[in-house]
Amino acid sequence: MTDMSIAWSEDYACGLNPGARGLAGLLGPAKAVQITSEPAWGSSGDNPLIELRNVSKSFGPVVALDSLEATIHPGELVTVVGPSGCGKSTLFNILAGLEEPDPGNILRFRGKSSAASELLGQVSFMPQRDLLLPWRNVIDNAILALEIEGMPRTQARAEALKMLPEFGLAGFENQYPNQLSGGMRQRVALMRTFLFRRDLMLLDEPFGALDALTRTMMQRWLLDVWQKHRRTVLFITHDVDEAIFLGDRVLVMTARPGKVKLEQKIDLPRPRKADIVTSPEFITLKKTLLDAIEEESMKSFMTSGH
Repeated sequence: MTDMSIAWSEDYACGLNPGARGLAGLLGPAKAVQITSEPAWGSSGDNPLIELRNVSKSFGPVVALDSLEATIHPGELVTVVGPSGCGKSTLFNILAGLEEPDPGNILRFRGKSSAASELLGQVSFMPQRDLLLPWRNVIDNAILALEIEGMPRTQARAEALKMLPEFGLAGFENQYPNQLSGGMRQRVALMRTFLFRRDLMLLDEPFGALDALTRTMMQRWLLDVWQKHRRTVLFITHDVDEAIFLGDRVLVMTARPGKVKLEQKIDLPRPRKADIVTSPEFITLKKTLLDAIEEESMKSFMTSGH
């Protein structure tokens, strides 16, 4: 199979579907980005990495977000749940720099006021689909962001090869996407996201399409990788068990227009073992979150006219 290099261009981005176009935009050249091997902003977690105040977003007559407020601290893994259509993806698009919120918002990144557009290229983002390029093997899919940033391919491959074992991909570097299982494809996509070293990682339901057993294994694996690297992660999910198992905090969003209804701290010990999901503490947290989500889901259901 012929290996093809991808050079960044506006024509390339415009030829992709919306999810891929968003990913391509994030992988495009960033402005004055400090690249570090680990998060550079704050070591104590006292200063928020991201602050959102009075963030609203309208699409014509539809108000997707309304006066949303949230903070994310360095090294946290924060999960986001809520009814369908509550604005979770809109929130991610703002933080990724793909959408600008309505006027009057306050958005701070690393303690400085920022327009959403200034975050483009300064966060790493993994959408729901893995978006692997079928003509590139595992290692060359993983290094895509590094190549676009200008790193020589030989150097990028050497860097990625060192990470293959911890992503469960050792020995698969020359395989192509159609030769991989769904879980392995997601690990390649996550490795690509990790290699694009940014202080904040946005993960939009990365395990949503996997079967239950593979999903559980991927959750445990992700926690192992996160605890080693301590990247700041904002993780969208529809699975309450997943939100609790992974998160330091869970943000429950209201029905549209979305805002944070409940911020639930998850005081469960780390590292978390698989059997924690049957503990009384876990079940109590799950009931609290389900009650909040069900209330908002009913509002959404009634608003839709059913």
